[in-house]
Amino acid sequence: MAFALAPEPPVAEWLAELDGWLRGSAAFFAARPAVLDLAAVHLTGAAVAHLVAELKARGIRVLGLENIAAEKLVPGLPPLLSGGRTVEVADTAARATGEGAAKEAKRESSLIVDTPVRSGQTVFFPSGDVIVLGAIGSGAEIVAGGSIHVYGTLRGRAMAGTSGNANARIFCRRLEAELLAIDGYYRTAEDLDGNLRGRPIQAWLAGETLMLAPIE
Repeated sequence: MAFALAPEPPVAEWLAELDGWLRGSAAFFAARPAVLDLAAVHLTGAAVAHLVAELKARGIRVLGLENIAAEKLVPGLPPLLSGGRTVEVADTAARATGEGAAKEAKRESSLIVDTPVRSGQTVFFPSGDVIVLGAIGSGAEIVAGGSIHVYGTLRGRAMAGTSGNANARIFCRRLEAELLAIDGYYRTAEDLDGNLRGRPIQAWLAGETLMLAPIE
């Protein structure tokens, strides 16, 4: 599964908005493939190559291109892809990022996921809170610009406050997490107090320290 990046004109402003989001989630695209959907822009082959290079400089690896004429493919560009399938957030999979997706996300301040988030899946909602009514499997991820509420077991990774919100919190009914993070400050499973495992907890930032406490 790859992330879809859909730039919109003017591309320079789209890159600037992407930079703003990456400042709060610099490692989000690390080792994650991306597909560049060029349906909304009209670029020459050289301009596409420049855009791919700009994304690479930001740590984003583009594995393929969509919605571009084959004759515009210059040497060194990723291959042209077809037959891709967009997966909706209702399926608890990856969301597209970029200006277009950011505008769509701003319509709602919270996202409710009413199905379990399975291993390998990512829920990405940069503009508000994410509320998961079920469990989060090992290897799954929840990435939210606001707080994260998990009403089941949290076994994967929960990253809150990714839009620079230091007041975000993480709540879960049963802690079995691999990683917790708020506004870039994180704790891995090895750093979590063993007495908190299997219990309902909340996590918050106190300065630059990620704090955890049981919910009684």
